[in-house]
Amino acid sequence: MRIVSLVPSLTEAVASSVPGALVGATDWCTHPADLDVIRIGGTKNPRIDRIVALAPDLVIANEEENREPDLAALRAAGIEVLVTVVRDVPQAFRELTRVLRACGAPSRPQWLADAEEAWAAPPSLADRRTAVVPIWRRPWMVLGRDTFAGDVLARLGVDHLYASHAERYPRIALGDLIAAAPGLVVLPDEPYRFTAGDGPEAFPGLPCALVSGRHLTWYGPSLAEAPKALGEALRAAHR
Repeated sequence: MRIVSLVPSLTEAVASSVPGALVGATDWCTHPADLDVIRIGGTKNPRIDRIVALAPDLVIANEEENREPDLAALRAAGIEVLVTVVRDVPQAFRELTRVLRACGAPSRPQWLADAEEAWAAPPSLADRRTAVVPIWRRPWMVLGRDTFAGDVLARLGVDHLYASHAERYPRIALGDLIAAAPGLVVLPDEPYRFTAGDGPEAFPGLPCALVSGRHLTWYGPSLAEAPKALGEALRAAHR
């Protein structure tokens, strides 16, 4: 079977579970580190002609990460497209099972069983914290309602303050973020690459947790190690 993936986390999941099935992936598909496939552009601007030329049996995509006009163009070219919807951890497991089955996985991979076990009772902060979770700056954007990352954090004891916002990724002025008086600022390294020298200085006096964006936002093999990795980063912000 020939698969093209438009989603980095699904690329890692398929590459780890159905070796040799992937023939194309986006420029942002960084895992596995030794992935050797044709690159077809970005998640938001894939090269449709390059994908068609690869003659895939299936393209796997996500309703949030990929644009509907691109998916429609692939369908118009006669290519089957499987679109995932992932808004929380249980849904991630259901969608991963569906994707792997569609891609011809011979059995349920061990990493998926390990991930489900890891999330059955994840380590949570002793005292729940409220947080703001910026995902971009210039302008500042944060997690809003109904997001996978928000559900991940909630399961680890962190309730982000814009979970009921009308938008999923609202733009909020920095002054308003500070005025919201969060107990914690969670700064992932993607999509914006927050670092120790780029991000925490904007929130003087507030504890900041620098976390792996792959562990916070990807749904794939990284789910197995995400509770431990994220939990350690969140707890470190309070030491």
